[in-house]
Amino acid sequence: MRKLMMKMSMSVDGFVASSNGRLDWLFKSADETSTAWVIGLCESAGLHIMGSKSFHDMASYWPTSPLAIARPMNEIPKAFFTQKGAAGFDPSRTTNAVESARQYDAGSGVVANEVQSPAAISWAEARIFSGDLAENIKALKAEPGKPILAHGGAGFMRSLIATSLIDEYHLVTHPVALGTGLPIFNGLSKELDLKLVNTKVFPGGIIAHTYHPA
Repeated sequence: MRKLMMKMSMSVDGFVASSNGRLDWLFKSADETSTAWVIGLCESAGLHIMGSKSFHDMASYWPTSPLAIARPMNEIPKAFFTQKGAAGFDPSRTTNAVESARQYDAGSGVVANEVQSPAAISWAEARIFSGDLAENIKALKAEPGKPILAHGGAGFMRSLIATSLIDEYHLVTHPVALGTGLPIFNGLSKELDLKLVNTKVFPGGIIAHTYHPA
């Protein structure tokens, strides 16, 4: 039985995404050590899972990204979950988050590669799941291999939390209050008790809290 981990960045007031879809608040406080920590977490996984919106955004962004984190994001197998059915990556289904990330890259002097990474084939080969989320997650956890790492978006993560199948929560708090946005812990049917097992404080002000179910 392999472990299911989740990693979500959030503001100090508990939002994982801004109301307007912009991502600059995620990048402003990042530093070399926090970035290295995220890369290490991504590299520790044998499968990356996400909701359909995040999948289309990431499949559009990561294949040409020159950032160091692009390597594990492109190389490690993916799976995504949809309630509407899908045949794979569809560039017409990306959100404002992709353009926001590219604008931030351009302002920071980060130039996208003209040619996609050879590992980008993993996005085309992503496994697609629909139907009962809990049963699909149980089946994935029963497979051999390294841990599963769950990304967003907010709706997918709320549904994943509701399954009670997450073994490790990595909640990464950025030093910003958004005021409004998308939470992931709203609508819980009962209290979720967690045990803090690790805390990492980074120079830019980001704090990574790791929790296990209590």
